[in-house]
Amino acid sequence: MRKAITSALFTMLFAFGAMFAYAEDLNLTIPLPLTGTQAKFGDIQKRSYEMAAAEINAKGGIKGKTLVLKFEDSGAKPEVARGIVEKLIDVQKQPIIIGEYTSACAKAVAAVSEERKTPYMVVVSGADDITQQNYKYVFRLNSPNANYADGLLGFMKEAVKPKTIAILHESSDFGTSGADEMAKHAEALGIKVLLKEKYEKGAVDFKPILTKVKSLRPDVVYMVSYVMDAALLMRQIKELRLDANLFAGGAAGFAIPEFVDNAKDASEYVVTSTLWSPQVKYKGSKEYAEKYKKMYGDYPSYHGAAAYGALFVAKDALERAKTWTPNDIRDALKATKMQTAFGNVQFVDKNGYQNQNFIPTLALQVIKGQHETIWPKNMASAKYLYPMPKWRQRK
Repeated sequence: MRKAITSALFTMLFAFGAMFAYAEDLNLTIPLPLTGTQAKFGDIQKRSYEMAAAEINAKGGIKGKTLVLKFEDSGAKPEVARGIVEKLIDVQKQPIIIGEYTSACAKAVAAVSEERKTPYMVVVSGADDITQQNYKYVFRLNSPNANYADGLLGFMKEAVKPKTIAILHESSDFGTSGADEMAKHAEALGIKVLLKEKYEKGAVDFKPILTKVKSLRPDVVYMVSYVMDAALLMRQIKELRLDANLFAGGAAGFAIPEFVDNAKDASEYVVTSTLWSPQVKYKGSKEYAEKYKKMYGDYPSYHGAAAYGALFVAKDALERAKTWTPNDIRDALKATKMQTAFGNVQFVDKNGYQNQNFIPTLALQVIKGQHETIWPKNMASAKYLYPMPKWRQRK
């Protein structure tokens, strides 16, 4: 009998110990594309989330709790992303959702989060309408597509001064909204849009559409593409000897090191908009960029910086929230005002957006095989190279 009582007490103590240990952890699962065509972007973010979590835990965690990250692979499929988040909210009772990459997945997650009244922080998804739905529980860290090209437009207006532009874009929400916004901005600047045409992502032959562009002889060729398409477009532009005063990208695939790796010398002189660069002067930005490079061999893109910053925003909100109920966390996010390695963060209702953060956007140029910040001038790491030489003039 005594043995049985002792055994029961031991079991109870073990259970309480396990509950106590569990209570010391804050489990946060993040949905990302870890396989498929967008896996590269998911991997950059995953590494950056993990770096941020390690730093947060090294300084005591969040309200004394160890932050334990887990990741679930959406494969960039909206229906999968939706299923993951339904489980996180309904089963695991996760009080805040962070993550995803494509705009289509972010829209699916946003709809679930709003329906379940659980705060969701969009980290890098750009489609404008994500934060134009009058949602109360959806917040976005990155600027919307309408602002992605602000830095690039400043460069075009002051340095390039084009009269005509051709716009090519992949057919996703991100590609379409990015192309539409560039067309609007171009027309406002008096730049004639000669062509605005979409293509299906993952195409292997862009030469028919590029031949059409070549016949129009635009001053600027602007492309909104993910990385493999971006690299193939530039390689085939080189093969066709399609000349323009400027080849430019709308962030995404043009703004990561893999673009240069895959496009090779065809990437030289290409300018792209971006939301961040390793050269920015935000507090903690340089340290993050150098640490990432040391760990993974290359500098991160804005996708990584946004993910890294997002976890510190979540930490800040969770520490200020009265309780860890969704409504209190939402209220804390709404009151956010801080600086991260990704820039200043404040979620505002402005210009038809709700709970939207706005940050300055930049222009990068590939110079000697490296992305350099060229615009705005006060944030530049190198002098821009313009005009671009014709293909026949290049070695």
